[in-house]
Amino acid sequence: MATLLVLQRRGKVTAAELAEELEISVKTARRDLEALAVSGIPVYAQPGRNGGWQLLGGARTDLSGLTENEARTLFLVAGPASTATPEAKAALRKLVQALPETFRADAEAAAASTVLDAASWGTELAKQPAFLQELRHAVVSGRQVRLGYSDRQRSETTRIVHPLGVVEKGSTWYLVANTDKGMRTFRVNRVRSVELTDDKVVRPEGFDLHETWKGIVAAVEEKRASAQAIVHVPTRAIYGLRMSFGPSTEVLGPAPDSFDGQEQVTVRVGAPSAWVIAQNLAAWAGYVDVIDPPEVREHLASIGRALVARYGREPAVR
Repeated sequence: MATLLVLQRRGKVTAAELAEELEISVKTARRDLEALAVSGIPVYAQPGRNGGWQLLGGARTDLSGLTENEARTLFLVAGPASTATPEAKAALRKLVQALPETFRADAEAAAASTVLDAASWGTELAKQPAFLQELRHAVVSGRQVRLGYSDRQRSETTRIVHPLGVVEKGSTWYLVANTDKGMRTFRVNRVRSVELTDDKVVRPEGFDLHETWKGIVAAVEEKRASAQAIVHVPTRAIYGLRMSFGPSTEVLGPAPDSFDGQEQVTVRVGAPSAWVIAQNLAAWAGYVDVIDPPEVREHLASIGRALVARYGREPAVR
């Protein structure tokens, strides 16, 4: 459909021009153009120096039934953070109806072929936070927002922000926005009010949401792993360590010796503090050997003494 819409707008394109506009390879662009022609769309290739692909007789697909909001929603649906809102469903229904008969059956089959269930086993799917749609609209329309926000200490403030994008990380939504104090990230579930203003958003030069978010994630992960430890563990423990410590888990290589006949590896793990590292390692009890730092060993010993004091004797008979 994107290829067809480009043809309608430009009249004639080469595969290279289409590839550049849609950010795909020339091979993919050529394949999509050929697929349109084979599927019965009156698209033909004109060879020669000034040649290209064009629609025969100015043929068009009617998308005039889309409202402005539905059109915006349709493009949001194309992104990785899409959600099946009623507006999205209405827009997609109209898009399917605009498809030629040769495309419609496949489009309807594709729409019914996939189910996305983001909830893990034993959990419920998190509901979208309040004000998410309002913030998306502010991003798309490029309007500044008067944002009511409650921080981690539940202190509420109101400020003017320049919404630049929304990101879903796991089951949590974040707003990336520019403020008078620089770029900031806000948890959408802590937003208490959203009031659109008439002032336009000022976007930083060269701003790219994907690259900006990568930088935010890297900075947060660095803070989360500000304390580190070197441990020897059985190879089978690596998966569990990654579940506990996330991306900070780094296998450095084979350990210099074995433990109870099991192959050992040297692993670096990170967390906000040595105490948190010890808490996560305590579950592995006798399977982990902490090489460094001494603080983690001391915390583990403290945890062990507390457990022995509570559970190391026969329970009193009541």
